[in-house]
Amino acid sequence: MADSAVGRIGILTSGGDAPGMNAAIRAAVRTAQCIGIDCVGVRRGYAGLIGGDFIPLDEKVVKGITNRGGTILYSARSKEFMTQEGIARAADTCRYVGIEGLIVIGGDGTFRGALDISEHGIKVIGIPCTIDKDIGCTSYTIGFDTACNTAVEAVDRLNDTMQSHERCSVVEVMGHTAGHLALSVGIATGATIIMVPEVTYDFERDVVSRIRTARLAGRNNFTVIVAEGVKPAHQEIAEMIIKATGIDTRITSLGHIQRGGTPHVRDRVTATRMGHLAVMLLAEGKTNRIVAMSGDTYTSMDIREALSIEKEFDYETYQMFSAMTFLDKNLLPINRGK
Repeated sequence: MADSAVGRIGILTSGGDAPGMNAAIRAAVRTAQCIGIDCVGVRRGYAGLIGGDFIPLDEKVVKGITNRGGTILYSARSKEFMTQEGIARAADTCRYVGIEGLIVIGGDGTFRGALDISEHGIKVIGIPCTIDKDIGCTSYTIGFDTACNTAVEAVDRLNDTMQSHERCSVVEVMGHTAGHLALSVGIATGATIIMVPEVTYDFERDVVSRIRTARLAGRNNFTVIVAEGVKPAHQEIAEMIIKATGIDTRITSLGHIQRGGTPHVRDRVTATRMGHLAVMLLAEGKTNRIVAMSGDTYTSMDIREALSIEKEFDYETYQMFSAMTFLDKNLLPINRGK
């Protein structure tokens, strides 16, 4: 593509890793090569950008990485990049090696860093990649589906044991301060209760009464899915259940297992589409854009506008779950702020 607005681009991953990052890297590199743009990989996020930790990226380097979890470019946080001096140094490094545009793969923090460096004349495009699905400008983020399936498989295994021993299982899933992951996992596994940060709970009414009602209806094992942003933490919730009901209750924190593993089809395809679009936007001279999904449509949005959008929790789906599992309509939890 002789008339491309950029001749060399850098690609970096930042923040928490998510399944599908490598597929996005591969798509960006292959697209760039196809239209005559040189690619440089920036290892260890913005810290690597400051320190000049670069590797050349071509078709051979990215061959066979679509099915790999994590990120071949590594990810790290940088305190230095949070300073004006660090940002200026990163921009200088880009100019020194001829990087005219950056593709940054990550979440909101990654995009704020991209916006900062764009003010020093570097073109930037962001790709939303986080298992938390907490980026407001897009209906889907790379990694979410794989993380859900990983958690569902683990909870299904736990449910077998809870049923065998007539126990209650309190399972903490990731999500940072959002409950999107917990909601999907809870519905998919037939949880007794789903606890998310977006909903206010009365413990006696919304947890204990639900367990007692289900027990009287003949159920002898229970699963409580707790998003990591819920207070009190899952350990304390388990202790409160034991004290209130006497049911043998065990706790499990799935932790970082949810971030790893082979990405599922949706994440591979989404990452490929987004990686391709990110390169095309830079080739057209676009900057300060976030690649996004609106339903099934791939689009892009101004980065400032994107960062100003708060991700809405799916209260409709949560109410559906509540209606199906709370036998008494007076026990429905209250939506925070609703």
